[in-house]
Amino acid sequence: MNEQYEVTFISKLDETRQPALFMPASGDEPRPLLVALHTWSADLTQSWEPYRSRCEQRNWHCIYPLFRGPNWNRKACGSDLVVSDIESAVEYVKSVCKVDESRIYLIGGSGGGHASLLMAGRAPQIWTAVSAWCPISDIARWHDECKRSNRNYFEHIESACDGDPSVSSSAAAQAKRRSPVTYLASAIGKTIVDIGTGIHDGHKGSVPVGHTLRAFNLLAAPEDRISAEDIDFIEKNEAIPEHLQYKGEEDRAYGPYKVLLRRVSGMARVTVFEGGHDLLPGPAFGFLEQQTRGAAPVWNSGIDYDMEKSKLGK
Repeated sequence: MNEQYEVTFISKLDETRQPALFMPASGDEPRPLLVALHTWSADLTQSWEPYRSRCEQRNWHCIYPLFRGPNWNRKACGSDLVVSDIESAVEYVKSVCKVDESRIYLIGGSGGGHASLLMAGRAPQIWTAVSAWCPISDIARWHDECKRSNRNYFEHIESACDGDPSVSSSAAAQAKRRSPVTYLASAIGKTIVDIGTGIHDGHKGSVPVGHTLRAFNLLAAPEDRISAEDIDFIEKNEAIPEHLQYKGEEDRAYGPYKVLLRRVSGMARVTVFEGGHDLLPGPAFGFLEQQTRGAAPVWNSGIDYDMEKSKLGK
């Protein structure tokens, strides 16, 4: 087993020391780097192992920053400090290890998917490819959805934004600043972005499917976007309209989590699969490991089914 450490690095925005879990690759040659991001309410004690173990199998560097912790904190939840922490985590690894800068990857699910998409838009020059699962793409929209469905995440958002975005203009401005949808267009043509979600999320899970589909639309050419009417249908019925149903070759990496909808546009891909609020490590890593900066995207999830899935809870 490769050695793993709890480390601290300097975050460039406020010059504070920030914690992370870190596992360097073995050997002296430059190796790929994966930055993995925790979920909405998590910290460094949760969800590190699925990323660490798969990076060890591939002999990649892996860092898992705290990026200011659970998202009810004002300093967390997509703040400028979060952006600084994640950028600085990459710089830390480059300062202590040899990194193959053509292969720097970012991954996260749920709240980590939110932060992954945020970083795709705010710092696209860093990433070879970004893999985001069940992401929150619009903080104000999710606030309202959670309030209607009585999920307490709306209280987290009000704490982070210092108010209710549907009532307070200053809180609405905070929610906009913390939302990937504000920045995603900046990623077009600069980094490869793969977004996936389970069809039942928002019903058996906390983030409606529309967050994924609307994020894709911001990265896609106009002719490739999914209509508002189709998004509403998918969210309401937990089903894909016939004209959007995936009819391509079976994606073996998804195993029983059958691909139901898939669309590619430029350097972006969206997948809706038979599942809920889940991150599937097999297709996530199978996709990432094939991407190299400067090369055309490889829209392939690998051929191996990885039996483990990561339930993206709180």
